[in-house]
Amino acid sequence: MYKADPKLTFLFGFKTQFGGGRTTGFCLLYDSEEAAKKFEPKHRLIRNGMKEKKESSRKMIKETKNKGKTIRGTGRSIALHKAKRAAGAD
Repeated sequence: MYKADPKLTFLFGFKTQFGGGRTTGFCLLYDSEEAAKKFEPKHRLIRNGMKEKKESSRKMIKETKNKGKTIRGTGRSIALHKAKRAAGAD
């Protein structure tokens, strides 16, 4: 229908009609990859293959969250920063 690059086409928000037979959704077409990376949210870029998903375990995310709860004051921001760096190194 349109002469657009499929890599720069983002489809989302599909809803099916009761009984089937018809589906409606939303689509965004971009002129360049830079424009798509600037305006699209991260989860849609990952879905389209333009960005890699960070691999981190659910347990590790919960542990860092709970560690941040126990530490109070200025040390809290430092601990959160260290936890993020440790998660990125793994």
